Amino acid sequence: MDSDNLVTMANRIGDFFDSMPDRKEARHDIADHIRKFWEPRMRRQFLAAFDAGDTNLKPIVHEAVIEHRSMLD
Repeated sequence: MDSDNLVTMANRIGDFFDSMPDRKEARHDIADHIRKFWEPRMRRQFLAAFDAGDTNLKPIVHEAVIEHRSMLD
């Protein structure tokens, strides 16, 4: 899958959880959703793009990846 598509998908997930009043819970739920519903190869490709700085992630998604990276590996 194209890395740009993965970023778009992650940002859409972030849009959904961004409305939650508890920001910490929202960041956890973003990472948890990606862990549960994305195949491992999708997560690896997404994290490779993230590590390379090739993403235009929304701030809440970026924070979720940093804070909960271990869930996504």
